[in-house]
Amino acid sequence: MSGTAEKTVLAGGAIALILWTGVAYPPLSLALVVASLVQAGACLWSCRVLFGPRAAAIFLGLGCTLGWFAEQMGSTHGWFFGSYTYTDVLGPRLGSVPIVIPLMWFGICHIGLVLASLALWRQPAPPAGGWKTLALGVLGAALIVTAFDLGADPYFVYVLKAWIMQEKDGDWFGETVRGFEGWMIVSSVILTLFLAMARPRGASPGTATARHAALVPLLLYVFMMLFQVAFTQPVALKIIAIFAMGIPALIAAVAWTQWAGSREPAK
Repeated sequence: MSGTAEKTVLAGGAIALILWTGVAYPPLSLALVVASLVQAGACLWSCRVLFGPRAAAIFLGLGCTLGWFAEQMGSTHGWFFGSYTYTDVLGPRLGSVPIVIPLMWFGICHIGLVLASLALWRQPAPPAGGWKTLALGVLGAALIVTAFDLGADPYFVYVLKAWIMQEKDGDWFGETVRGFEGWMIVSSVILTLFLAMARPRGASPGTATARHAALVPLLLYVFMMLFQVAFTQPVALKIIAIFAMGIPALIAAVAWTQWAGSREPAK
């Protein structure tokens, strides 16, 4: 599929999903769907610029396919995250999973990979290397991804009521820690397969487009942190978000300024 055809298909799918949600679901669902599509679109653009169209297609395919599978098995069989059931808050579903959830998996994994690579190697993708480099990049990215869920999961369950957990007396603000194990496992599988199949090396910081593409995931992560600080409850989760998400974001931001100022090709 050509680049133009691919963009047309993706744009058409996004418009169809928005229209479907606007007709059949309340305004809150429409707002959440639009926000999720904006995030996924920004991450796809960033991924295409940094890693190339082929790698971006692989990442999007893996994130959406494996993310959907994990959530479908979780919501129907209790795998990975514990037993839960989605409500209609997040809009139309594919099977038992809202369509925007697989897109979120792609987006957050891309964000985690770019931030981890900046923090570890001062460039938006892991350098060439063997399995140790791959494992380090996957571990760093999965930790950054799961740090986001520390505050997001209780917010989606107890504030938005986007899904209903069967077990509500867990050790993490009523949530079970098993969910975080699932986030580490699923994100690690997505990232491992992406790095093994696409072997991204990152773009040169010599163009403004590349620098902006590396900055977008960082800005999205900071925005998600600020959103949690503003809206999640209880107050303890706000404090956790500042440190759990703020520390990697600060390190990645400093690394981005060093990478962006180097004007040398990525290695």
